[in-house]
This record gives sequence, structure tokens and C-alpha cells, in this order.
Amino acid sequence: MSISKVIKELITYASYHLHLNKLDEMYFRNELLAKFKCNVYIDEEIDEERIKKLNVPDELIEEIKIILKENNICNEDEEEIFITDIFGLLTPIPSTINHSFNDIAKTNKESACLYLYDMSIKNWYIKKTAISKNVKRTYKDEESKNSLEITINLSKPEKSNKDIQKLLTLKKDASKYPQCLLCYENEGYRGTLTHPARKNIRTIDLTLNGENWFMQYSPYAYYNEHCIVINKEHRPMNIDETTPIKLVDFIDYLPNYFIGSNASLPIVGGSILNHEHFQGGNYSLPMFNSTYKELYRSKEFPSLKIGILNWYNSAIKFEGSNKEELFKFAKKVIGCWSNFDYEKCNILSHSGTTPHNVITPVLRKENGNYAFYFILRNNRTNEEYPDGIFHVHKQYFNIKSEGIGLIEAMGLFILPPRLKREFSLIEDILLSNKYDDSINDINNPLYKHKDMIKDLLNVKKYTSKEEASEQIRLYTSIVCKNILDNTAVFKKDKIGQEGFECFLSKLGLEKE
Repeated sequence: MSISKVIKELITYASYHLHLNKLDEMYFRNELLAKFKCNVYIDEEIDEERIKKLNVPDELIEEIKIILKENNICNEDEEEIFITDIFGLLTPIPSTINHSFNDIAKTNKESACLYLYDMSIKNWYIKKTAISKNVKRTYKDEESKNSLEITINLSKPEKSNKDIQKLLTLKKDASKYPQCLLCYENEGYRGTLTHPARKNIRTIDLTLNGENWFMQYSPYAYYNEHCIVINKEHRPMNIDETTPIKLVDFIDYLPNYFIGSNASLPIVGGSILNHEHFQGGNYSLPMFNSTYKELYRSKEFPSLKIGILNWYNSAIKFEGSNKEELFKFAKKVIGCWSNFDYEKCNILSHSGTTPHNVITPVLRKENGNYAFYFILRNNRTNEEYPDGIFHVHKQYFNIKSEGIGLIEAMGLFILPPRLKREFSLIEDILLSNKYDDSINDINNPLYKHKDMIKDLLNVKKYTSKEEASEQIRLYTSIVCKNILDNTAVFKKDKIGQEGFECFLSKLGLEKE
């Protein structure tokens, strides 16, 4: 494989998949020669049909890696930065992307989104091949008639709540550039060994509630067209009366997507709390398929349909077409919840001046109406639950210990990559039908799973790996359901339901 041949393949790939103009091919050939530190180009035969049929650039990337090693062009730990730089060079510049997106959106919003999403896959920003290796399954809960989606994500490392909280309290370093992974300044950033390369990221400018925002796609793509909508100003997450307005502004622009915000407090929030952002996409999360458990009426907001959902955590849904009523009711819910106390349910809104109550708001269009989903959250801790009263309880930490953010609160679980390896080891133990005492050693990688293993061994005798695997999947699914129950501020028992009714009455709601 020669440098000239790889360059010709890259130019051909860019012309088919990255909208490279024929008039620009010579310019970019010479740009690539400079990148590869080569002064000579020899025109060689390539398989153009193969390049044309590529859905992802993986084959080309492997060829680039060979060239880099054979010619000693860069160190191995700088390979990804180099390759990202190549695809960033071949991707249209941000102004062109924005112009094309908005031009397509004039007639078809879905096609505009697919234009940018496909570009983000073809230019190796979304690493589709790696994402396709994630383990996915669906769990049908016969009792509640809800479904959960469970994935073991192999491309994103596990984060502890302590790490997440450190980000929020970290002193702003004016010299750090970009300030964080979400900052607008990442677009076109070459990257370092400690900050991901972002030469190939492209974003779309937005205006939400009169502020400058932008949209990009998530490199982890937890679901179809998983997008992130980000404030251009680096400022902390905050849920207030302006949040629903911003969400509606986004849906008015891209009604084919849902949009939502993680809660703005540690434990119950997302993994990045120091930069205001939303998440959305072209996907129906499990909560969207849940039904109303109870409907309520409001004399103050007569046009709205309001109710609580038949869901695991404590969620209010309200829908309608009257924006003024929607915004006023949303403001009332946010204000009431931020100061709501109900000690019987362990709900205290504040410890001194430290707030605990916050909302995870989500919005999408349903049958022409705006449909808001407000999940009530509280991040209090106590002696019994030092990691969070309404957080994953410690007995489930072996499966999931991270905060339950927007996506998981709505029923799509993102489990850590370690589980794929650990579950394989557990399958072998189950097949032996005997508990291994070495698991009791705290240094054993399966120590965290010892109770789970004992429980599974008590279920039955295992005769095949498939049987053991299925039992592990069922166990994990039930754990995920229980985790969502943990996050409910109002439990399904009598006290919990009395607490929920008390809160709803403060909103002026009456049962229909």
C-alpha cells in the first residue's frame, strides 16, 4: 500500500461521501501529501466501486494506520489525532454545513438531520462500527406493561458520581482551551493526548429563547440520531422557567426530534453538569410508550391534559397546543417542586441553602401537541443511603453505580463495558453449578457480583451457556427495573401515593 494510493482512495471517498467538489480534488490531494509528509504523487489504480459502497471509513482507516507505521509519520498514541485531522480536512467547513442543512430544512427537516447525521458517520466522528458492537436487548415488564431497553456500552468508560461532582465544583481555568468537551470551541480542535480530537465534528447554529446555541451529534450514539444541543456559553446546567421555552423553540425548529434536559444537580443529573446542554434525537424512548395512570384537571389551565404516568419513577405528563398555558404550568411545577417538602417520603427541598429538588424535563410533539414529561428528582443523602436516597441503592452497584440521567430515567439503560467480560466469567461459574470461594476475595474481579452469583446458583441447575446467559439477562433486567424504582421520589406504597397527591394538590390539580 503506497501513500499515493491511499490519498487517491481518500479523495474518491470524500467525493462520494463527504460532498467534495471535483474542482477541489487537486487542492486536497496536495493537502494530503503534506499531511503524509510526501512530495511525490503517482497515479495508481484503485477499486472505485469498493470505495463507493463503503458505509463507514473503517477500511481506509486501517490502510492509513499501515502507512503511518511503515513511514514512521507519527507515534502510535497520536494515530487517532492524525486520522481525525485527515477526515476533518475532507469534511465541508462549518459554514457550508450550516448553509446546506438550513437549505435542506426549508423543505424537509428529517432530510436535513439525516444529511448531518450521515456526514458525522462517514467522516468518522460517530464511530458506527464500534457502536454496533454494543450489547442490546429489551425487557418486557408484564406487571406494569412497560418495556425497558438495556445496553452494555463498550465505547464509553464508567464514571463515578464523585468524578461528576468534581467537574461541577472545579474552579474555572481561563487558560484551559476548550473549557470542556461540550464547548463550541471543540469544533475543528486538533486535540491532544488528554483532550479528544474534534477536527471532524460539525455543528448547526441555533437560537433558543434568544440565546446562541448549537446542535451536534453524540459520538456515542445511544440511539438513532442521538443529538446534543449545547449553549455556546460555558455555564452550568440550570433548570428554571426558561428551560421549557428553550425546549419548545428547539421542537418548533426540529419537530421530528424529542429534546430533554438532565437534572442540574449531582447524583440525579447527567455526567457533565458544568455546561448547559440538552439531549434529543429521532427515537421513541420507553417512557414515551407508558400510559397515564391517573388524569387530573386544572381550572387554571383548562386547555391542558395533565396526569401522572404509569412509570417506575415519579413523572408528570402534560400536553396541549397553547404555549402560554404550557409555559405557565411548567413554571408552576418547577417552582412548587423546588420548595416542596414531605418528610414521610424523605423529601426535603433544601439543607440550609443547598437545593435538593430538581426536575428532568423532556418534550416532544404528539399528535400535533406539545407533550412535556417532567420527572421529579431529589438528590438527598442520609446515613442509610450515603450515595443518594433516590439514587441506585448499593445492592445494585455491581450492575450500575453511575447517576441515572435523562436517558436512563426514561428507560434506556447504558451499562458499563466491564459487564460484558464479567458476565462471561459468571456464565462459566453457573455452568459449573458450584460457588467458587475465591470470589469472596475482595481483589477478585467478581467480588462485587458475589451475591448475584449465589442468587443465580439457587435458581436452577445450568446445562448450557445459553441458559446461563439468559438467566443473567433476566436478573440484570429486574435490577434495572428496581433501580428506576429507587429513583422514584414517591414510591408506589400508600405513603408515597399520599405524598404525590399532596404535591399535585399544591399545583391546584383535581382528579378527573
